Amino acid sequence: MSSQDLTDSEPVDTAETAADTASEATTPDTPCPVVDSLEQIGSRWRLVVLHELLNGESRFNELKRETDANARTLSRVLDDLQETGFVDRRLEEDSPVATYYSLTAKGESLAPVFEEIDSWAHEWLAECDA
Repeated sequence: MSSQDLTDSEPVDTAETAADTASEATTPDTPCPVVDSLEQIGSRWRLVVLHELLNGESRFNELKRETDANARTLSRVLDDLQETGFVDRRLEEDSPVATYYSLTAKGESLAPVFEEIDSWAHEWLAECDA
């Protein structure tokens, strides 16, 4: 095999590798992106915390009071939401030490979703209140 043959085949290999990588990056783990989304935000407590943080930055105890979650559950949920990139944690080390939680851009992007759920609930769940 000549050096020219190797040079000619390199771009093909690189292009195939790039196409394979792009294909892998866009192929979802499940057949439905809705399922993937619900796995990240779909628990009751995650939704409650995300919805509460749409009102702005909150301290742990404020979130605990507003969501009625126990401390262990809230701590676990906040850790999960930080890990998945929906929530930021800010530590203020002045006395007394305070921890603040806020939505990231990813978390804030859910605002229209919550608005749609709210509209749907007012239309379809009002029957349950009667």
